[in-house]
Amino acid sequence: MIPWVSTCYVCSARYSNIALKHLSAQLHLQVQQHVEHCYEKAEAYFGRRFPRPALTFRRSGKNAGTAFLQQNRINFHPILLSDNAEIFKAEVIPHEVSHLLVWQLYGKVKPHGAQWQAMMRDVFGCMPNTTHSFDTSRLGAVEFAYRCDCDTIMLSRRRHNTVLKGGQYRCGRCKQLLKRALT
Repeated sequence: MIPWVSTCYVCSARYSNIALKHLSAQLHLQVQQHVEHCYEKAEAYFGRRFPRPALTFRRSGKNAGTAFLQQNRINFHPILLSDNAEIFKAEVIPHEVSHLLVWQLYGKVKPHGAQWQAMMRDVFGCMPNTTHSFDTSRLGAVEFAYRCDCDTIMLSRRRHNTVLKGGQYRCGRCKQLLKRALT
C-alpha cells in the first residue's frame, strides 16, 4: 500500500458520516488507487513528480467531483460515486486529476481549456467531457423551472435564490435571459 493513501483518507476528519454510509471500504480504496494510477500515468508522461492531493467525500449538490486547485484537494460526491463507480473511475477521477495537474503545470488557465482537454486526451485517453449525465434523482435536490425561447431549464435552489436576489442567468444555446416558468 502507498503510504500517503493510508494516512490521508480513512483517518481524515473530512471522511464524514455521509461518506461512510454510502461508500464501502473497498470502493474507497479503489478510488484512492485509481487516483494514484492517474498520477503515475502523468508522471510517466511528463517525466516529473506531482504532489498527491487530499481526497474528501462530501455531498456537493449535483457535482460528481470538484478540484480545489490551491488546496490540492479533490472532493467526490459519495452518493454519485457509489451509484456510478465504474464511470467514476473511467471519467470523473481523470477529469478532476487533470484540473490539478493543469494548475500545477500551467497555473491559471481556462478550467476546460486546451491544456485540460489535451491532458484528458493525451495522458488519460479520455474524452474531454465537461459534465456528467448521472441520475441525480436520489440526491433529493430541489429544482426550479425557468424558460427561454428554446427550452425549459431546471435551476438549482442556489441559482434560483440568486435570481430572487436580482441575479440573472442566460440560456447556453439561445443566450436569452431565463425567466421563471409559470406552473
